[in-house]
Amino acid sequence: HERAGCQASEGFGSGEYPPEETAGRTGLRERPDQGRLTKKVVTAPARRMLVRHLAEKGLSERRALAVVDMSASAYRYQPRPDRNDALREQILALAHRHKRYGVGMIYLKIRQTGAMVNYKRIERLYQDAQLQVRRRKRKKVALGERQPLLRPTAANQVWSMDFVFDRTADGRVLKCLTMVDDATHEAVAIEVDRAISGHGVVRVLERLALSRGLPRVIRTDNGKEFCGKTMLEWAFMRGIALRLIEPGKPNQNAYIESFNGRLRDECLNEHWFPNLLHARAIIETWRREYNEERPKKVLGGMTPAAYAKQLTEVPLN
Repeated sequence: HERAGCQASEGFGSGEYPPEETAGRTGLRERPDQGRLTKKVVTAPARRMLVRHLAEKGLSERRALAVVDMSASAYRYQPRPDRNDALREQILALAHRHKRYGVGMIYLKIRQTGAMVNYKRIERLYQDAQLQVRRRKRKKVALGERQPLLRPTAANQVWSMDFVFDRTADGRVLKCLTMVDDATHEAVAIEVDRAISGHGVVRVLERLALSRGLPRVIRTDNGKEFCGKTMLEWAFMRGIALRLIEPGKPNQNAYIESFNGRLRDECLNEHWFPNLLHARAIIETWRREYNEERPKKVLGGMTPAAYAKQLTEVPLN
């Protein structure tokens, strides 16, 4: 008997288990009819379905419950009526309208309507509907020296400008001049054209001067449209300071870079532009929605337009 015991223990070191025990510990069961491993049935609805299936195969209910390891009370439990139908439909409608919105943005949109809903409840319904947004891979860049970018305390103090490029269906280039107010995060303007020179940038700024006013400082990169003779002369005549970031350091213009990412992810990548006029209409519609309807977490869940209105109404100390 001792010899047999020693032979039985050979091949299994300390802490190891026979194949049968190992399979049980990993949560897998081997199906005798197919000879492969399947996952254990864990959730209560799945266990109920398995009990019904075994009962149809001829087992008694008591025996089926013992095989599935489920109590009779849990098997006969009747779930309460679902009170989340309206909320689930609202989440689905927002997800289909804004295809690049994650659960955080959908939560802010629902709270925007005045509904007092817990975040975890929305997250659970969002995951049950399998609406998770796949993150697009971003280009990795070398990390430079990080410096805090202070946000102005009032509108029209600092604007940021940059260019974003896309193409129409015929392959021709779309050049988008984007402008953002650093204080309110408003998209001041998005000018869309085939080509925009320094004169074009000045024309857009002169148009904005009549409707909104001009900032004290404009932050841009070192593009020829921003640091050319036309732009320098106009800024000098208007008394506006131009702040150029260091070459190769877009993080110094983080507000406009973040906005450009949202523009491309939520608008440019989601639409097909047959011509220039169609692109202008779609992008301008998205810009208005961004300012007036899209909540931002950094602004406390407020839209940029609402936050700008709050800045004008609340005096700063």
